[in-house]
Amino acid sequence: MNKIHVRVADWHKDIADIRRIREAVFVAEQQVPPELEWDADDATAVHFLACEGDYAIGTARLLPDGHIGRVSVLKDWRGLKVGDALMQAAISEAEKRGLKKQQLSAQVHATAFYERLGFKIVSDEFLEAGIPHVDMERGS
Repeated sequence: MNKIHVRVADWHKDIADIRRIREAVFVAEQQVPPELEWDADDATAVHFLACEGDYAIGTARLLPDGHIGRVSVLKDWRGLKVGDALMQAAISEAEKRGLKKQQLSAQVHATAFYERLGFKIVSDEFLEAGIPHVDMERGS
């Protein structure tokens, strides 16, 4: 297996890879309606792609307010720390931009993953696209 690396993506140039990953994970696997998956925030977000060689296998985005979201890894690459690498890239980029606090809405089943990265639950459970979520934050 090639080494997995994460890079900042170009929304316009990398949109096909970002769409392929998010549609496989959120729309196909988790049944999120496409109209909820794609929003106006994509145009202003910093996007990240995790790649094995030249093949994109995961993605995430960082909004200008420090909100990290759309963290997704293709099924065959889960359990290989791809999500960790994406999150570290997003956190690092947020801090580089002076965003000392990062937030995210986590699917409840993934909270332990985010807690390992320093996030703490700051809300009660709620439904988003029919999936139980909680809000989480890290930093000051």
